[in-house]
Amino acid sequence: MLLRQLEYLVALAGERHFGRAADACFVSQPSLSAGIRKLERELDVTIVRRGRRFEGLTPEGERVLVWAHRMLAERDALRQELSALRGGLSGTLRLGVVPTALTAISLVTAPFCAEHPLVRICLESLPAREIGRRLAAFELDAAVTYLDDTAPRRTRRLPLYEERYLLLTPDDGTFTGARTVSWARAAELPLCLLAPSMRNRRVMDECFAADGVEAKPVLESDTVAGLYAHLGGRWSGVIAHAWLHTFGVPAGMRVLPLEGPVRGPRVGLAVAAHDPAPALVRALWDIARRTRLRDVLEDLLESHLVPCRRTGRPGP
Repeated sequence: MLLRQLEYLVALAGERHFGRAADACFVSQPSLSAGIRKLERELDVTIVRRGRRFEGLTPEGERVLVWAHRMLAERDALRQELSALRGGLSGTLRLGVVPTALTAISLVTAPFCAEHPLVRICLESLPAREIGRRLAAFELDAAVTYLDDTAPRRTRRLPLYEERYLLLTPDDGTFTGARTVSWARAAELPLCLLAPSMRNRRVMDECFAADGVEAKPVLESDTVAGLYAHLGGRWSGVIAHAWLHTFGVPAGMRVLPLEGPVRGPRVGLAVAAHDPAPALVRALWDIARRTRLRDVLEDLLESHLVPCRRTGRPGP
């Protein structure tokens, strides 16, 4: 069995098309098909359902695919160890991030890249459940995700911060001069919120419900950027404090802490429970631990709240 044959299988499972998989592996389609057939003969199982086109993997093929990801991940980990011994980490770090943490991830990836300039990061925005699946299948090296009931199993976890929720509202609106606001009062405003399909929005809905109300937003978006693009004028929004790192507080608006009985979920780094962990994963873990993201984001939030408390005007 050759690792190249496993690469063919992984490419075919990802592309779901023999021609595109061959292009991804820089080989001809007959070469890729021959490599997978040879793998089938060596393992004495049918891996691919064949028809006039690719029809998926057999149950045995799905198991072979899991092991293919694992074996290729171990190969990559070995290469990382050897590159570290030669004087510097190199390779590709595959990092999955829940959409609402994307705004703060550069606080970790920037120092990581500065310390390890030969490493390339492949970053994907993924739902929490997909992150769990791909970590288990060795398709990701690490992830920044929610550390709650959707957290991936059989992983090592490093808490990074706890989401704090804020009302982003016009400076001259209903809550001029206020220092905090309840979820119930916030629900009275014309709100822009994330879409219900997103974990962050479901947490927010729990907070509204705990205060005895149901939010009925005038606009819903499946991206933080789309949400921010509509804030201003007469519209308000509920945001997580980590979003301030990228988007800040738009001109003419202010942020107010939302108070209620429900706490925001923890966000943290999750990595597959390899022993030993790959060198790139160990390096990312070390950077994330040293970054003290929770303190950085708390300081950022305070910088936006203090001017409001002193003058009633939004922070910088």
